[in-house]
Amino acid sequence: MPSRIKDMIDLMPSSFPKKNLPIKEVYKASGKKKVARVALLTGCVQKEISPQINEATIRLLNRHGVEVVVPKKIRCCGSLNHHLGKEEDAHQDFKNNINTWYEEHQKGNLDAILSNTSGCGTTMKDYGFIFRDDKELSKKAKVISDLTRDISEYIFESLKLDIKSKAKKYKVAYHSACSMQHGQKVHAQPISLLEKTNNEIMEIPEGHICCGSAGTYNILQSKIAKQLLEKKVNNIESLNPDFISTGNIGCITQISHGTKVPILHTIEVLDWYTGGPKPEILK
Repeated sequence: MPSRIKDMIDLMPSSFPKKNLPIKEVYKASGKKKVARVALLTGCVQKEISPQINEATIRLLNRHGVEVVVPKKIRCCGSLNHHLGKEEDAHQDFKNNINTWYEEHQKGNLDAILSNTSGCGTTMKDYGFIFRDDKELSKKAKVISDLTRDISEYIFESLKLDIKSKAKKYKVAYHSACSMQHGQKVHAQPISLLEKTNNEIMEIPEGHICCGSAGTYNILQSKIAKQLLEKKVNNIESLNPDFISTGNIGCITQISHGTKVPILHTIEVLDWYTGGPKPEILK
């Protein structure tokens, strides 16, 4: 079998996890008076292979008084087609998303549009630039980009987390995704949030270097991607962490193929420490 095809197959999940939250368009705030209304991009890949990330996001937001809207018309942020140079397909997704979210904003005033996949969030924040010369969409696109926040960025700026103490103190290696730290310039915020859990949060040596995922890079340039992964895993394991935390499904998928150290989305950790369930991978 050609090595590239084999690498593609290796990246495919062997099974799909069960979704525990019902699929709805509106998840109302619970336990507190509603303090905000946000839209959430659930991610075309993420919602299938790691639905627990979206579930943790919605639970945490609802618990802290935030109503979450998930419009059915939103399919994909358009990033992967954009990376591959499929401009027409990418722009169809961009336009659909801009119009759908703008309509939702006009209807009920969105306080933010959230992404818990940093690769998606980077592209969404670029909608305004991409359509800057489009007479029909430039204004709407800028509104959407201005509203877009990474989930950790939004929590850091807008919410006071109700942290529940745990008996055990964990050593947590924080992997800062390239799309997060370089693309969105969001780095200190998720680390600060994780530190509120009173665990030992460790930044990975040479953390500015890619893990090799990079959208479709680990498929198209698998040889170099494997070299980057090996380097990343060596740096992670040098810290001897109990688990890894990061904010991007691509990185989670890539790194999990190189180490047995459990890896969680940052929002799963924060949900757990604010009253949510302990992540299955740590049980």
